[in-house]
Amino acid sequence: MVSVTQDKPLKIGEIASLSGISVKTIRYYEEIGLLTPTVERSPSGYRLFNPSVLTRLSFVKRAQSLGLSLSEIREILEIRDRGHLPCGEVKHCLEVKVEAINQQIAALEVLRGELQGLLAQWEDQPTSTQAAHTICPNLQAESQTQREGIF
Repeated sequence: MVSVTQDKPLKIGEIASLSGISVKTIRYYEEIGLLTPTVERSPSGYRLFNPSVLTRLSFVKRAQSLGLSLSEIREILEIRDRGHLPCGEVKHCLEVKVEAINQQIAALEVLRGELQGLLAQWEDQPTSTQAAHTICPNLQAESQTQREGIF
């Protein structure tokens, strides 16, 4: 384990080890603006990061685990980089996520009801007249009836 001091810059591999985030992902985060670009390199050319990047990466991981997109996270971090606490923006993003989840739950409940209704009327051996013009009469019975009503 690498010991972290407040003033000792860390190589990208050390950051990866300490954060649990791959070097490739850290480079990607730097590329898309989630991490402050490194201005310093070691004499051998390694990227060097301020240890405070660990706090930033921890925030990114937590925000992603709550469903925030990298774009949303970047906007939040930009607010912080301007010297403001982004708690209001974070709250707004989380409220939007909760509403989206509520809508998904409602849609899933409708789907569950439809599936339960279909299964309640399931026939393991549909009649031969039903089977003649369908792939699975149990599944297509409703759509076949709707089609006949349309045409």
